[in-house]
Amino acid sequence: MESTAIKLPPEAVDLTRLRGKNLTQVVDIQKLPKVLLHEHLDGGLRPRTVIELAEEQNYRGLPTRDAKDLADWFHRGAQRGNLPEYLEGFQHTTSVMQTPEAIERVAFEFIEDMYEDGVVYAEVRFAPILHIHSGLNQDEVVEAVIRGLERGQQTYGVEWGLIICAMRHLSSSLEAAELAIRWRERGVVGFDLAGGESGFPPKKHVEAFQAIERANFYITIHAGEAFGPESIWQALQYCGAHRLGHATRLRDDIQTMPDGSLKLGPLAQYILDRRIPLEMCLLSNVHTGATPTLEEHPFGKFFERGFRVSLNTDDRLMSDTSMTRETKLAAETFNLSLADLEKLSINAMKSAFAPYDDRISMIYEKIKPGFAKARS
Repeated sequence: MESTAIKLPPEAVDLTRLRGKNLTQVVDIQKLPKVLLHEHLDGGLRPRTVIELAEEQNYRGLPTRDAKDLADWFHRGAQRGNLPEYLEGFQHTTSVMQTPEAIERVAFEFIEDMYEDGVVYAEVRFAPILHIHSGLNQDEVVEAVIRGLERGQQTYGVEWGLIICAMRHLSSSLEAAELAIRWRERGVVGFDLAGGESGFPPKKHVEAFQAIERANFYITIHAGEAFGPESIWQALQYCGAHRLGHATRLRDDIQTMPDGSLKLGPLAQYILDRRIPLEMCLLSNVHTGATPTLEEHPFGKFFERGFRVSLNTDDRLMSDTSMTRETKLAAETFNLSLADLEKLSINAMKSAFAPYDDRISMIYEKIKPGFAKARS
């Protein structure tokens, strides 16, 4: 049955009292200023773009050349309940991102999509080593991405930061770290370790993270998605992570007491006390099996307990999602208010790898005015 709240005239709606579905029926979530910290460039292509780039580069590996059918194929493939199978679709997206023109186009369209999604600041990550199979070197790959992002910002005004990923199963992490440092004056804002966690602990790449730390640069690490708290602990204590990607399994260090209160273990308490940001991706975590259902996702408990959490998309193509969808799902599933959504955007902007002055400017010139406009 449709909520009566949506039928009220705007002047009669007290947004401070609305939560969950009542809120999302009244507020246009797409227009709220949002901040994205965790999205993979090669996980967010438009299906039509994948098909057109495949034709341009004579790539014959796609399962279909119909845009809708291809989107459905990616979505089905991502929902098999484990991370390794979730990652299989990237074989196709990276295969069509092997020329400067293709890479620049994908980066430009990313910014265009962010604009349409109400995102005011976005950090996007990718592994350059996956895009050198047609003769480009990694510097040329990064340069092409930056060209696309810069052109997108000039057109749409969305500000951005680029994160360079090393892959856990490869021995090239130090090379990736040096690449990130080399491009930090052109828009690269940090360094990440991505890929399947099982069998590839963060501490195997400690030399790369030491290079990043010596350069006074920023680190985020995929940890606690497909492996337990040990992966999170290594990311922090061996590798010096400033942010954690996913960290869903931090729930294993938190006990729910009979009265409903949460008893934090030493790792969870450390993360809470140090305000270490958690880049949470709701739908992606359901699709990879990191959480059984959306309702069981630990995001709700983390946010209520005061952890610095943010909402993210991870892979928009694979998980058929957007920041608008993730925000709406979070509001409805965890009964969030407009003030909660504003806090999530501010949490994310505080945690961004952008310079301090830029973060403050974004909060006070875009995020807070945007939410004030929604209230009015």
